[in-house]
Amino acid sequence: MKNWLNYILFLYLILFQGTDVLAQGLDGKANPPNIVIIFADDMGYGDIKGLNPLSKIETPALDEMVAEGITFSNAHASASVCTPSRFGLLTGEYAFRTPAAARGIGGFAPPVMDTNRISMATLLKNAGYRTAIVGKWHLGLEWVTKDGKPAVLNAESGHSNVDYRQPIGIGPNDFGFDYSFIHPASLDIPPYVFLENHRVLDPGVILTTEVYPTRKENTEFSWDKKHSNDQAVYWEKGVWWRQGEMAPSFRVEDCLDEITGQGLAFIERQSAATPFFLYLPLTGPHTPWLPSEAHKGKSGAGLYGDFVMDIDQVVARIKEQLQAQGLLENTLLIFASDNGAYWPEEEILLYGHDSNRGVRGQKGDVWDGGHRVPLLVSWPKGIQEKATYPGLVSLTDLFGTVASLLDQKIPRGAAMDSYSFLPVLQGDTGFVSRTEMVHHSSSGMFAIRTPEWKYIDGLGSGGFSAPNRLTPANGGPKGQLYRIRDDPYERDNRYADFPQEVEQLKSQLEGIVNR
Repeated sequence: MKNWLNYILFLYLILFQGTDVLAQGLDGKANPPNIVIIFADDMGYGDIKGLNPLSKIETPALDEMVAEGITFSNAHASASVCTPSRFGLLTGEYAFRTPAAARGIGGFAPPVMDTNRISMATLLKNAGYRTAIVGKWHLGLEWVTKDGKPAVLNAESGHSNVDYRQPIGIGPNDFGFDYSFIHPASLDIPPYVFLENHRVLDPGVILTTEVYPTRKENTEFSWDKKHSNDQAVYWEKGVWWRQGEMAPSFRVEDCLDEITGQGLAFIERQSAATPFFLYLPLTGPHTPWLPSEAHKGKSGAGLYGDFVMDIDQVVARIKEQLQAQGLLENTLLIFASDNGAYWPEEEILLYGHDSNRGVRGQKGDVWDGGHRVPLLVSWPKGIQEKATYPGLVSLTDLFGTVASLLDQKIPRGAAMDSYSFLPVLQGDTGFVSRTEMVHHSSSGMFAIRTPEWKYIDGLGSGGFSAPNRLTPANGGPKGQLYRIRDDPYERDNRYADFPQEVEQLKSQLEGIVNR
Protein backbone atom coordinates (compact mmCIF):
# COMPACT_ATOMS: atom_id res chain seq x y z
CA MET A 1 0.00 0.00 0.00
CA LYS A 2 2.85 2.37 0.92
CA ASN A 3 4.52 1.75 -2.46
CA TRP A 4 1.23 2.42 -4.23
CA LEU A 5 0.80 5.76 -2.43
CA ASN A 6 4.35 6.74 -3.31
CA TYR A 7 3.62 5.95 -6.94
CA ILE A 8 0.47 8.11 -6.90
CA LEU A 9 2.45 10.96 -5.33
CA PHE A 10 5.14 10.59 -7.98
CA LEU A 11 2.55 10.82 -10.77
CA TYR A 12 1.02 13.89 -9.14
CA LEU A 13 4.36 15.66 -9.01
CA ILE A 14 5.07 14.90 -12.64
CA LEU A 15 1.61 15.77 -13.96
CA PHE A 16 0.80 18.85 -11.92
CA GLN A 17 4.07 20.31 -10.73
CA GLY A 18 6.72 18.84 -12.98
CA THR A 19 4.83 19.75 -16.17
CA ASP A 20 4.75 23.37 -15.09
CA VAL A 21 8.50 23.41 -14.60
CA LEU A 22 9.10 21.54 -17.83
CA ALA A 23 6.80 23.87 -19.74
CA GLN A 24 8.65 26.86 -18.37
CA GLY A 25 11.92 25.42 -19.70
CA LEU A 26 13.76 27.12 -16.85
CA ASP A 27 16.47 24.54 -16.26
CA GLY A 28 19.11 26.98 -17.45
CA LYS A 29 22.01 24.76 -16.47
CA ALA A 30 20.85 21.75 -18.48
CA ASN A 31 19.47 23.73 -21.41
CA PRO A 32 21.10 27.18 -21.31
CA PRO A 33 19.22 29.81 -23.35
CA ASN A 34 20.85 32.25 -25.69
CA ILE A 35 20.80 35.72 -24.15
CA VAL A 36 20.33 38.92 -26.15
CA ILE A 37 20.21 42.31 -24.43
CA ILE A 38 19.03 45.16 -26.64
CA PHE A 39 19.97 48.34 -24.79
CA ALA A 40 18.42 51.56 -26.09
CA ASP A 41 20.08 54.91 -25.45
CA ASP A 42 17.97 57.65 -23.78
CA MET A 43 14.58 56.02 -24.41
CA GLY A 44 11.66 56.48 -22.05
CA TYR A 45 9.18 54.04 -20.52
CA GLY A 46 6.29 56.00 -22.01
CA ASP A 47 7.56 55.73 -25.59
CA ILE A 48 6.37 52.13 -25.90
CA LYS A 49 2.73 51.95 -26.94
CA GLY A 50 2.21 48.70 -25.07
CA LEU A 51 3.26 50.45 -21.83
CA ASN A 52 1.58 53.77 -22.54
CA PRO A 53 -1.65 53.78 -24.58
CA LEU A 54 -1.28 57.56 -24.97
CA SER A 55 2.13 57.25 -26.65
CA LYS A 56 2.34 59.09 -29.96
CA ILE A 57 4.75 56.47 -31.29
CA GLU A 58 3.91 53.13 -32.92
CA THR A 59 6.10 50.35 -31.49
CA PRO A 60 4.67 47.01 -32.73
CA ALA A 61 7.76 44.85 -32.04
CA LEU A 62 8.12 46.12 -28.48
CA ASP A 63 4.37 45.79 -27.95
CA GLU A 64 4.73 42.15 -28.98
CA MET A 65 7.40 41.68 -26.29
CA VAL A 66 4.96 43.16 -23.77
CA ALA A 67 2.27 40.75 -24.94
CA GLU A 68 4.40 37.62 -24.82
CA GLY A 69 6.69 38.14 -21.85
CA ILE A 70 7.20 39.96 -18.58
CA THR A 71 7.01 43.72 -18.14
CA PHE A 72 8.87 45.21 -15.18
CA SER A 73 6.85 48.32 -14.35
CA ASN A 74 9.14 49.52 -11.55
CA ALA A 75 12.56 48.97 -13.12
CA HIS A 76 15.37 51.48 -12.80
CA ALA A 77 18.79 52.04 -14.28
CA SER A 78 21.52 52.19 -11.65
CA ALA A 79 22.21 55.82 -12.63
CA SER A 80 20.57 58.46 -14.79
CA VAL A 81 23.25 58.85 -17.50
CA CYS A 82 25.14 56.62 -19.92
CA THR A 83 28.47 55.52 -18.46
CA PRO A 84 27.44 54.65 -14.87
CA SER A 85 24.30 52.91 -16.09
CA ARG A 86 26.26 50.68 -18.49
CA PHE A 87 28.82 49.96 -15.79
CA GLY A 88 26.01 48.84 -13.47
CA LEU A 89 24.42 46.61 -16.08
CA LEU A 90 27.63 44.76 -16.91
CA THR A 91 29.10 44.54 -13.39
CA GLY A 92 26.04 44.23 -11.12
CA GLU A 93 27.45 47.07 -9.01
CA TYR A 94 26.52 50.70 -8.44
CA ALA A 95 28.96 52.85 -10.42
CA PHE A 96 29.51 55.30 -7.58
CA ARG A 97 31.65 52.61 -5.92
CA THR A 98 34.14 53.16 -8.77
CA PRO A 99 34.75 56.92 -9.05
CA ALA A 100 35.92 56.80 -12.67
CA ALA A 101 32.62 55.20 -13.68
CA ALA A 102 30.33 57.47 -11.68
CA ARG A 103 29.69 60.08 -14.39
CA GLY A 104 29.44 60.34 -18.16
CA ILE A 105 32.77 60.32 -19.98
CA GLY A 106 34.08 61.41 -23.37
CA GLY A 107 35.27 59.26 -26.23
CA PHE A 108 38.96 59.57 -25.34
CA ALA A 109 38.62 58.69 -21.65
CA PRO A 110 40.59 55.69 -20.31
CA PRO A 111 38.78 52.52 -19.18
CA VAL A 112 36.61 52.97 -16.11
CA MET A 113 36.92 49.28 -15.19
CA ASP A 114 39.96 47.33 -14.04
CA THR A 115 40.80 44.34 -16.20
CA ASN A 116 40.31 42.00 -13.23
CA ARG A 117 36.66 43.05 -13.07
CA ILE A 118 34.16 40.19 -13.42
CA SER A 119 31.55 41.31 -15.93
CA MET A 120 28.36 39.60 -17.02
CA ALA A 121 30.20 38.65 -20.22
CA THR A 122 33.00 37.05 -18.16
CA LEU A 123 30.46 35.07 -16.17
CA LEU A 124 28.75 33.82 -19.34
CA LYS A 125 32.01 33.07 -21.11
CA ASN A 126 33.06 30.94 -18.15
CA ALA A 127 29.71 29.16 -18.43
CA GLY A 128 30.48 28.13 -22.02
CA TYR A 129 28.83 30.99 -23.91
CA ARG A 130 30.11 32.66 -27.04
CA THR A 131 30.01 36.36 -26.10
CA ALA A 132 29.81 39.56 -28.13
CA ILE A 133 29.20 43.26 -27.83
CA VAL A 134 27.98 45.17 -30.86
CA GLY A 135 27.21 48.86 -30.45
CA LYS A 136 27.93 51.71 -28.06
CA TRP A 137 30.65 51.01 -25.47
CA HIS A 138 31.06 54.26 -23.48
CA LEU A 139 33.15 52.70 -20.72
CA GLY A 140 36.51 54.06 -21.84
CA LEU A 141 39.33 52.72 -24.00
CA GLU A 142 43.12 52.64 -23.71
CA TRP A 143 44.06 54.53 -26.84
CA VAL A 144 47.62 54.50 -28.19
CA THR A 145 48.80 58.05 -28.81
CA LYS A 146 51.36 59.63 -31.11
CA ASP A 147 53.14 61.44 -28.30
CA GLY A 148 52.87 58.81 -25.57
CA LYS A 149 50.67 61.07 -23.46
CA PRO A 150 47.06 60.35 -22.39
CA ALA A 151 44.53 60.65 -25.21
CA VAL A 152 43.04 64.12 -25.42
CA LEU A 153 40.88 66.10 -27.83
CA ASN A 154 41.77 69.67 -28.81
CA ALA A 155 38.33 71.26 -28.70
CA GLU A 156 39.34 74.17 -30.94
CA SER A 157 40.93 72.19 -33.79
CA GLY A 158 38.82 69.05 -33.38
CA HIS A 159 41.94 66.87 -33.58
CA SER A 160 43.38 64.48 -30.98
CA ASN A 161 46.77 62.91 -30.33
CA VAL A 162 45.45 59.36 -30.95
CA ASP A 163 47.20 57.02 -33.38
CA TYR A 164 44.19 55.29 -34.90
CA ARG A 165 46.35 52.84 -36.84
CA GLN A 166 47.41 51.14 -33.61
CA PRO A 167 45.18 48.64 -31.79
CA ILE A 168 43.86 49.90 -28.46
CA GLY A 169 45.46 48.52 -25.32
CA ILE A 170 42.35 47.83 -23.22
CA GLY A 171 38.78 47.48 -24.44
CA PRO A 172 35.71 45.22 -24.47
CA ASN A 173 37.64 42.04 -25.30
CA ASP A 174 39.40 42.38 -21.93
CA PHE A 175 36.07 42.14 -20.11
CA GLY A 176 34.75 38.80 -21.28
CA PHE A 177 33.69 39.56 -24.85
CA ASP A 178 34.98 37.14 -27.46
CA TYR A 179 33.96 39.52 -30.23
CA SER A 180 33.49 43.28 -30.21
CA PHE A 181 32.27 45.78 -32.78
CA ILE A 182 31.85 49.14 -31.09
CA HIS A 183 31.47 52.88 -31.34
CA PRO A 184 33.51 54.39 -28.47
CA ALA A 185 30.83 56.60 -26.88
CA SER A 186 27.57 58.40 -27.68
CA LEU A 187 26.86 59.35 -31.28
CA ASP A 188 27.28 63.06 -30.54
CA ILE A 189 30.75 62.54 -29.01
CA PRO A 190 33.98 62.05 -31.03
CA PRO A 191 35.78 60.09 -32.26
CA TYR A 192 33.33 58.83 -34.87
CA VAL A 193 34.86 55.46 -35.68
CA PHE A 194 34.07 51.77 -35.42
CA LEU A 195 36.46 49.35 -33.74
CA GLU A 196 36.36 45.62 -34.40
CA ASN A 197 38.22 43.53 -31.84
CA HIS A 198 40.23 46.55 -30.67
CA ARG A 199 41.25 47.80 -34.12
CA VAL A 200 39.88 50.94 -35.73
CA LEU A 201 38.29 50.28 -39.09
CA ASP A 202 39.22 52.81 -41.76
CA PRO A 203 41.74 54.67 -39.54
CA GLY A 204 42.62 57.54 -41.88
CA VAL A 205 40.49 60.05 -40.01
CA ILE A 206 39.06 63.39 -41.16
CA LEU A 207 37.03 66.03 -39.34
CA THR A 208 33.23 65.83 -39.17
CA THR A 209 33.05 69.35 -40.58
CA GLU A 210 34.74 68.17 -43.78
CA VAL A 211 31.56 66.20 -44.54
CA TYR A 212 28.82 68.00 -42.61
CA PRO A 213 28.14 71.76 -42.57
CA THR A 214 27.94 73.19 -39.06
CA ARG A 215 24.63 74.93 -39.84
CA LYS A 216 21.83 74.81 -42.36
CA GLU A 217 20.07 77.83 -43.81
CA ASN A 218 17.01 77.34 -41.62
CA THR A 219 18.84 76.39 -38.39
CA GLU A 220 17.13 77.55 -35.20
CA PHE A 221 18.68 76.89 -31.82
CA SER A 222 16.63 75.13 -29.15
CA TRP A 223 17.03 74.00 -25.51
CA ASP A 224 19.72 71.46 -26.39
CA LYS A 225 22.13 73.99 -27.97
CA LYS A 226 23.78 74.35 -24.53
CA HIS A 227 25.49 70.98 -25.05
CA SER A 228 27.50 72.10 -28.09
CA ASN A 229 29.88 74.92 -29.01
CA ASP A 230 30.09 76.99 -32.18
CA GLN A 231 32.32 74.39 -33.89
CA ALA A 232 29.74 71.63 -33.45
CA VAL A 233 27.33 70.53 -36.13
CA TYR A 234 23.90 71.87 -35.14
CA TRP A 235 21.07 71.73 -37.68
CA GLU A 236 17.96 71.76 -35.50
CA LYS A 237 16.63 70.55 -32.16
CA GLY A 238 18.00 67.07 -31.51
CA VAL A 239 20.10 67.03 -34.68
CA TRP A 240 23.60 67.91 -33.54
CA TRP A 241 26.95 66.36 -32.79
CA ARG A 242 30.26 67.68 -31.54
CA GLN A 243 33.12 68.42 -33.88
CA GLY A 244 35.88 65.86 -33.97
CA GLU A 245 37.72 63.17 -35.88
CA MET A 246 35.78 60.74 -38.02
CA ALA A 247 36.70 57.74 -40.17
CA PRO A 248 36.37 58.70 -43.87
CA SER A 249 33.71 56.03 -44.45
CA PHE A 250 31.78 56.71 -41.22
CA ARG A 251 28.41 58.38 -41.59
CA VAL A 252 26.50 59.50 -38.52
CA GLU A 253 23.12 58.89 -40.14
CA ASP A 254 24.04 55.27 -40.93
CA CYS A 255 25.48 54.32 -37.53
CA LEU A 256 22.39 52.64 -36.06
CA ASP A 257 21.83 50.58 -39.20
CA GLU A 258 25.49 49.52 -39.27
CA ILE A 259 25.33 48.37 -35.65
CA THR A 260 22.12 46.48 -36.33
CA GLY A 261 23.65 44.79 -39.36
CA GLN A 262 26.71 43.68 -37.39
CA GLY A 263 24.47 42.34 -34.63
CA LEU A 264 22.47 40.34 -37.14
CA ALA A 265 25.69 39.05 -38.70
CA PHE A 266 26.88 37.81 -35.31
CA ILE A 267 23.62 35.93 -34.75
CA GLU A 268 23.88 34.46 -38.25
CA ARG A 269 27.23 32.94 -37.28
CA GLN A 270 25.69 31.13 -34.28
CA SER A 271 23.96 27.76 -33.96
CA ALA A 272 22.00 25.84 -31.36
CA ALA A 273 25.12 23.81 -30.55
CA THR A 274 26.66 26.57 -28.39
CA PRO A 275 24.73 29.18 -26.41
CA PHE A 276 25.61 32.79 -27.10
CA PHE A 277 25.35 36.16 -25.39
CA LEU A 278 24.87 39.26 -27.52
CA TYR A 279 24.98 42.64 -25.79
CA LEU A 280 23.56 45.09 -28.33
CA PRO A 281 23.78 48.64 -26.93
CA LEU A 282 22.27 50.94 -29.56
CA THR A 283 23.26 54.55 -30.28
CA GLY A 284 19.63 55.70 -30.55
CA PRO A 285 17.34 57.36 -29.82
CA HIS A 286 20.10 59.46 -28.24
CA THR A 287 20.98 62.63 -30.17
CA PRO A 288 21.49 63.16 -33.03
CA TRP A 289 17.88 62.34 -33.89
CA LEU A 290 18.38 61.03 -37.41
CA PRO A 291 15.50 58.66 -38.19
CA SER A 292 15.44 56.58 -41.34
CA GLU A 293 13.52 57.83 -44.34
CA ALA A 294 11.04 54.99 -43.75
CA HIS A 295 10.00 56.47 -40.40
CA LYS A 296 10.61 60.19 -40.83
CA GLY A 297 7.40 62.07 -40.09
CA LYS A 298 5.55 58.88 -39.13
CA SER A 299 5.26 59.42 -35.35
CA GLY A 300 3.42 62.08 -33.42
CA ALA A 301 6.49 63.00 -31.38
CA GLY A 302 8.74 64.70 -33.91
CA LEU A 303 12.15 63.44 -34.99
CA TYR A 304 12.68 61.79 -31.62
CA GLY A 305 9.51 59.73 -31.98
CA ASP A 306 10.44 58.81 -35.54
CA PHE A 307 13.83 57.63 -34.28
CA VAL A 308 12.16 55.49 -31.60
CA MET A 309 10.32 53.73 -34.44
CA ASP A 310 13.76 52.80 -35.82
CA ILE A 311 14.64 51.28 -32.44
CA ASP A 312 11.46 49.23 -32.55
CA GLN A 313 12.44 48.02 -36.00
CA VAL A 314 15.80 46.84 -34.63
CA VAL A 315 13.91 44.62 -32.16
CA ALA A 316 11.79 43.24 -35.02
CA ARG A 317 14.85 42.46 -37.15
CA ILE A 318 16.68 40.71 -34.31
CA LYS A 319 13.65 38.53 -33.60
CA GLU A 320 13.23 37.72 -37.30
CA GLN A 321 16.88 36.62 -37.55
CA LEU A 322 16.60 34.44 -34.46
CA GLN A 323 13.38 32.91 -35.81
CA ALA A 324 14.92 32.23 -39.21
CA GLN A 325 17.73 30.23 -37.59
CA GLY A 326 15.45 28.35 -35.20
CA LEU A 327 17.04 30.09 -32.21
CA LEU A 328 14.20 32.30 -30.98
CA GLU A 329 12.46 29.59 -28.95
CA ASN A 330 15.37 29.27 -26.55
CA THR A 331 16.55 32.88 -26.50
CA LEU A 332 16.13 35.07 -23.45
CA LEU A 333 15.49 38.44 -25.11
CA ILE A 334 15.84 41.51 -22.90
CA PHE A 335 15.01 45.08 -23.88
CA ALA A 336 15.87 48.05 -21.67
CA SER A 337 17.16 51.61 -21.79
CA ASP A 338 20.21 53.07 -20.07
CA ASN A 339 18.26 55.91 -18.44
CA GLY A 340 15.12 57.97 -18.88
CA ALA A 341 14.48 60.00 -22.01
CA TYR A 342 15.96 63.47 -22.46
CA TRP A 343 12.47 64.92 -22.84
CA PRO A 344 11.85 68.21 -21.00
CA GLU A 345 8.48 69.78 -20.21
CA GLU A 346 8.68 71.82 -23.42
CA GLU A 347 8.49 68.66 -25.52
CA ILE A 348 5.63 67.17 -23.48
CA LEU A 349 3.61 70.34 -24.04
CA LEU A 350 4.60 70.59 -27.71
CA TYR A 351 3.66 67.05 -28.71
CA GLY A 352 1.34 65.88 -25.94
CA HIS A 353 3.68 62.92 -25.57
CA ASP A 354 5.00 61.95 -22.12
CA SER A 355 8.16 60.00 -22.88
CA ASN A 356 8.79 59.22 -19.21
CA ARG A 357 5.14 58.43 -18.57
CA GLY A 358 3.74 59.84 -15.37
CA VAL A 359 6.96 60.47 -13.45
CA ARG A 360 8.87 63.65 -12.74
CA GLY A 361 12.00 64.75 -14.52
CA GLN A 362 14.15 63.40 -17.33
CA LYS A 363 17.58 61.98 -18.15
CA GLY A 364 20.22 63.04 -15.65
CA ASP A 365 17.77 63.70 -12.81
CA VAL A 366 17.54 62.01 -9.44
CA TRP A 367 13.75 62.24 -9.87
CA ASP A 368 12.23 59.10 -11.35
CA GLY A 369 12.27 60.42 -14.92
CA GLY A 370 16.04 60.15 -14.81
CA HIS A 371 16.32 56.46 -14.09
CA ARG A 372 12.99 54.64 -14.46
CA VAL A 373 13.33 52.61 -17.64
CA PRO A 374 11.41 50.10 -19.72
CA LEU A 375 12.48 46.52 -18.98
CA LEU A 376 10.90 43.79 -21.09
CA VAL A 377 11.86 40.11 -21.01
CA SER A 378 10.62 37.41 -23.36
CA TRP A 379 11.65 33.78 -23.75
CA PRO A 380 9.23 31.53 -25.67
CA LYS A 381 10.58 28.33 -24.16
CA GLY A 382 10.73 29.66 -20.62
CA ILE A 383 8.05 32.36 -20.30
CA GLN A 384 4.74 31.38 -21.79
CA GLU A 385 2.33 33.77 -20.11
CA LYS A 386 2.20 37.56 -20.19
CA ALA A 387 2.81 39.13 -16.78
CA THR A 388 3.63 42.44 -15.15
CA TYR A 389 5.97 42.63 -12.19
CA PRO A 390 5.48 45.73 -10.00
CA GLY A 391 8.37 45.09 -7.60
CA LEU A 392 11.58 47.07 -7.43
CA VAL A 393 14.21 45.97 -9.94
CA SER A 394 17.54 47.54 -10.89
CA LEU A 395 19.40 46.83 -14.10
CA THR A 396 22.25 45.73 -11.83
CA ASP A 397 20.02 42.76 -10.98
CA LEU A 398 20.35 41.23 -14.45
CA PHE A 399 23.81 39.95 -13.47
CA GLY A 400 22.55 38.00 -10.45
CA THR A 401 19.48 36.75 -12.31
CA VAL A 402 21.53 35.32 -15.17
CA ALA A 403 23.92 33.70 -12.69
CA SER A 404 20.99 32.09 -10.82
CA LEU A 405 19.40 30.88 -14.04
CA LEU A 406 22.61 29.11 -15.08
CA ASP A 407 23.51 28.02 -11.55
CA GLN A 408 26.77 29.94 -11.80
CA LYS A 409 28.51 31.02 -8.62
CA ILE A 410 29.37 34.72 -8.51
CA PRO A 411 32.95 35.22 -7.26
CA ARG A 412 33.30 36.81 -3.86
CA GLY A 413 33.27 40.59 -4.05
CA ALA A 414 31.67 40.73 -7.51
CA ALA A 415 28.18 42.02 -8.38
CA MET A 416 27.62 43.24 -4.83
CA ASP A 417 24.54 45.29 -5.79
CA SER A 418 22.82 42.59 -7.83
CA TYR A 419 19.76 40.72 -6.56
CA SER A 420 18.36 37.83 -8.57
CA PHE A 421 14.73 38.05 -9.67
CA LEU A 422 14.75 34.57 -11.23
CA PRO A 423 11.52 33.53 -9.41
CA VAL A 424 9.73 36.29 -11.36
CA LEU A 425 10.78 34.65 -14.64
CA GLN A 426 9.45 31.40 -13.18
CA GLY A 427 6.02 32.99 -12.73
CA ASP A 428 6.13 34.26 -9.15
CA THR A 429 5.14 37.92 -9.61
CA GLY A 430 4.69 38.25 -5.85
CA PHE A 431 8.39 37.59 -5.26
CA VAL A 432 10.32 40.42 -3.57
CA SER A 433 13.86 40.61 -4.91
CA ARG A 434 14.85 43.86 -3.19
CA THR A 435 13.33 46.25 -0.65
CA GLU A 436 15.60 49.24 -1.30
CA MET A 437 17.45 50.88 -4.15
CA VAL A 438 19.91 53.74 -4.49
CA HIS A 439 19.62 56.34 -7.26
CA HIS A 440 22.46 58.49 -8.54
CA SER A 441 22.02 61.64 -10.64
CA SER A 442 24.34 63.06 -13.29
CA SER A 443 25.81 65.58 -10.82
CA GLY A 444 26.21 63.06 -8.01
CA MET A 445 23.04 63.66 -5.98
CA PHE A 446 21.93 60.50 -4.15
CA ALA A 447 18.52 59.10 -3.31
CA ILE A 448 17.19 55.92 -1.75
CA ARG A 449 13.80 54.37 -2.25
CA THR A 450 11.79 51.67 -0.55
CA PRO A 451 8.40 50.41 -1.73
CA GLU A 452 6.77 53.29 0.19
CA TRP A 453 9.29 56.13 0.45
CA LYS A 454 11.89 57.98 -1.61
CA TYR A 455 14.44 60.15 0.16
CA ILE A 456 16.66 62.54 -1.85
CA ASP A 457 19.76 63.87 -0.14
CA GLY A 458 19.50 67.41 -1.49
CA LEU A 459 17.17 69.89 -3.17
CA GLY A 460 16.56 70.13 -6.91
CA SER A 461 16.78 67.60 -9.74
CA GLY A 462 20.50 66.91 -9.41
CA GLY A 463 20.48 66.65 -13.19
CA PHE A 464 19.24 68.30 -16.39
CA SER A 465 15.93 69.70 -15.14
CA ALA A 466 15.86 73.12 -13.51
CA PRO A 467 16.56 73.75 -10.75
CA ASN A 468 19.58 71.47 -10.65
CA ARG A 469 20.43 72.22 -7.02
CA LEU A 470 18.95 74.57 -4.44
CA THR A 471 20.45 75.96 -1.27
CA PRO A 472 18.20 75.16 1.72
CA ALA A 473 16.33 78.14 3.14
CA ASN A 474 16.81 79.02 6.79
CA GLY A 475 14.73 76.55 8.76
CA GLY A 476 13.57 74.87 5.56
CA PRO A 477 14.01 71.26 4.39
CA LYS A 478 17.52 70.14 3.45
CA GLY A 479 16.32 67.32 1.27
CA GLN A 480 13.27 65.72 -0.28
CA LEU A 481 10.99 62.98 1.02
CA TYR A 482 8.15 61.59 -1.05
CA ARG A 483 5.63 58.91 -0.23
CA ILE A 484 6.42 57.45 -3.60
CA ARG A 485 3.70 54.78 -3.53
CA ASP A 486 0.98 57.48 -3.45
CA ASP A 487 2.93 60.34 -5.00
CA PRO A 488 4.76 58.94 -8.05
CA TYR A 489 5.19 62.42 -9.54
CA GLU A 490 7.18 63.54 -6.49
CA ARG A 491 5.08 66.66 -5.94
CA ASP A 492 4.55 66.72 -2.17
CA ASN A 493 7.81 67.01 -0.21
CA ARG A 494 7.13 65.50 3.23
CA TYR A 495 10.64 66.07 4.58
CA ALA A 496 9.44 68.29 7.44
CA ASP A 497 6.51 66.00 8.32
CA PHE A 498 8.43 62.77 8.88
CA PRO A 499 11.80 63.53 10.52
CA GLN A 500 12.19 59.94 11.76
CA GLU A 501 11.77 58.56 8.24
CA VAL A 502 14.30 61.10 6.97
CA GLU A 503 16.81 60.11 9.62
CA GLN A 504 16.34 56.39 9.02
CA LEU A 505 16.52 56.62 5.22
CA LYS A 506 19.52 58.95 5.29
CA SER A 507 21.36 56.51 7.54
CA GLN A 508 20.33 53.61 5.31
CA LEU A 509 21.57 55.48 2.23
CA GLU A 510 24.92 56.29 3.79
CA GLY A 511 25.34 52.68 4.86
CA ILE A 512 24.87 51.42 1.30
CA VAL A 513 27.01 54.10 -0.34
CA ASN A 514 29.87 53.54 2.11
CA ARG A 515 29.66 49.74 2.09
